[in-house]
Amino acid sequence: MAIQPIRLFGDPVLRQRAIEVDSFDRELRQLVTDLTDTMLAAPGAGLAAPQIGVGLRVFTWHVEGELGHLVNPSLELSDETQDGAEGCLSLPELTYDCLRALNVIATGFDMHGEPVRIEASELLARAMQHETDHLDGILFIDKLDTDARKAAMKEIRESEWFGLEQPVVRVSPHATGGLGI
Repeated sequence: MAIQPIRLFGDPVLRQRAIEVDSFDRELRQLVTDLTDTMLAAPGAGLAAPQIGVGLRVFTWHVEGELGHLVNPSLELSDETQDGAEGCLSLPELTYDCLRALNVIATGFDMHGEPVRIEASELLARAMQHETDHLDGILFIDKLDTDARKAAMKEIRESEWFGLEQPVVRVSPHATGGLGI
């Protein structure tokens, strides 16, 4: 078990686009283990690699008893939407209603490089969209309407955790293409 510290809002790694995984090796399998252990200990419904300081396109989820991970995800979103409460481990104790697609088809790979296709709806669809957004440097508060975003930012600024932690950006063991992520 390797529980990692979760990066909080304000850490620059949360705003960078993660790079594609190109090596399905022991380090990737360790990353998936670390993500899973950290997510379950938090506890959370999902966790993306940038949230533990690794700029790779990998996330895990634990929704309604289903535990999984996806590497290099791509999502097809339904036109039908859902509006519901959403939170984030990188924004502790913050919950706002966020509009998402009701259904998604997620494709990508498992940690061994095998193709994966998942049809998800409701909470799992929400988690997959949330975590894929993390891989693009997008936080759920970015998706809120203007008034809700202003209220969320006020709540963040007034929180006990905001500004206490100095961000530290780790270097991934995987090739980064000179991005320094």
